[in-house]
Amino acid sequence: MRPRRNPPLIAARSFEAAARHENFQKAAHELHVTPTAVSHQVKRLEQYLGTQLFVRNNRAVSLTPDGQRLAARLDTLFSALEDVLDPARYAEAKPLRVTAMPSLAAKWLAHRVAEYALHAAFPVELTDDDRVVSFEKGDFDVALRYGDGNYPGVTVEAWMSAEVIAVCSPALPGAASLAASSDVLNYTLIHDSTVQLSGKPPGWMEWCELANTSLPPSHPCLRYSSVYVALEAARAGKGFALAPEPLVRDDLRQGHLVAPFRRRLENPYAFWIVYPHHLRRDSRVQAFVHWIKGCD
Repeated sequence: MRPRRNPPLIAARSFEAAARHENFQKAAHELHVTPTAVSHQVKRLEQYLGTQLFVRNNRAVSLTPDGQRLAARLDTLFSALEDVLDPARYAEAKPLRVTAMPSLAAKWLAHRVAEYALHAAFPVELTDDDRVVSFEKGDFDVALRYGDGNYPGVTVEAWMSAEVIAVCSPALPGAASLAASSDVLNYTLIHDSTVQLSGKPPGWMEWCELANTSLPPSHPCLRYSSVYVALEAARAGKGFALAPEPLVRDDLRQGHLVAPFRRRLENPYAFWIVYPHHLRRDSRVQAFVHWIKGCD
């Protein structure tokens, strides 16, 4: 492969701007230099090519025939170069890597992201993981988190509130006629480990306290490690489960679960959109954030 001759690209860029505007001052404004700098670069290009490119009058310049031909070629070349070096081209080619806790990924996110990815200008990769990820390794671009919103060193945007409601299968005997919140004590209560998190999202003990009753230590219960498994047990008619409303929204709409009580427990936790500071202007991240905030 033969070595390149290193043509004067800065001089060519200066000439292209001056030819397009037919004015050194306007070219200088575009290039953020002085008119004198543009004039010097044009003279350098004329010396390199051995031909005159501009006819210089007192207050105006006009292209020579050689200048016209070169201007047309350079316009095409610089337009192609701008297209090749457009950062958006490379940002859109990369997949957006999103991580979310498994219950959120399964109960709310998976099918919505699948629909979004059909029309997005970039691929979306969804990973379900309970661990709080570090963006420093570069494994993920966006994290959808359930917590108190205190995530230092990253950009955090509020997403969805997480009021907790009691749900059960519509096939659970007597569920349709329940009235008082304390009536849940007539059924098996399904627990999940999220109530053990720091900040403690409300559980059955808080539910019973607000219902002016207490939870007997020997009350029948089932215990699972995740909200997702607890909700699957509730769907199967094994008892009542507590869950943040967004995680049961689709099941309620589709009739897989019912929420017999109006009571909602306030939750110190909510859902948050988190991403590194350096991706605040990333077109993929901003498109995804705009979309997900508009989802129901």
